[in-house]
Amino acid sequence: MNHGTHGTPLAPARSGVPEHGRVPKYYLVKAQVEELLDALGPGGRLPTEAALAERYGVARATLRQALRDLLLEGRLRRQGRGTVVAGAKIEQPLSLASYTEGVTRQGLRPGRTLIALDRQSAEPALAERLAVAPGEMLWHLERVLRADEERVGLESTYLPVARVPDLDREFDPTGSLYAHLHARGIRLAGAEERIETVLATPREALLIGTPPALPMLLLHRRSRDEAGRPLELVRTLYRGDRFSFTLDLAASITV
Repeated sequence: MNHGTHGTPLAPARSGVPEHGRVPKYYLVKAQVEELLDALGPGGRLPTEAALAERYGVARATLRQALRDLLLEGRLRRQGRGTVVAGAKIEQPLSLASYTEGVTRQGLRPGRTLIALDRQSAEPALAERLAVAPGEMLWHLERVLRADEERVGLESTYLPVARVPDLDREFDPTGSLYAHLHARGIRLAGAEERIETVLATPREALLIGTPPALPMLLLHRRSRDEAGRPLELVRTLYRGDRFSFTLDLAASITV
């Protein structure tokens, strides 16, 4: 599906129907269920599988395939023993803005739950990327990301202990790391970021509270300070059914 920068996503061309006109049965059912979701609105509870299968005149297996797609796309979410219509995805800007800033812009309350804050010696690959000597001590900060108390991601950050030696004593792990660094005169000036789709490991899925089969958006970031030195490496998993990313592009096309 093609998405605009903000607001309602653009629909697939010809509603996703192939030119030869042969459409899988589950896809037709999915389109009918989507009309029902629009009518129910966010938070609306879906009828039971049995009731929906009877309503659309299809087998339960066909209906389940349609519902599975809608769950993976983030149109539905599980709530207790039932299924409800999901709200809009969280739009996170691709910028040096912190997670706190991005979520707050959506009118949501950001939060973090600490999993680990410990020291470890830099393995050669980490040391090279952070421009430190192998064996130098690094902080490893791992936190579950929340939006209005819902678990939506998992973030792992590595940064040299020498840059922030009192992180374990002075930093509130439920708050913004970037705000903490800024208050100590450490400012980020740029970053390299790479995005890919992955499946969470069993441990990651357990921490985020999602099925292992749910697609995730994985962001790798290496941030630099004002002197151009690497400051941190970040690996963040975002739930693919709850997040979308936005980026403002400037024209740089030459003819």
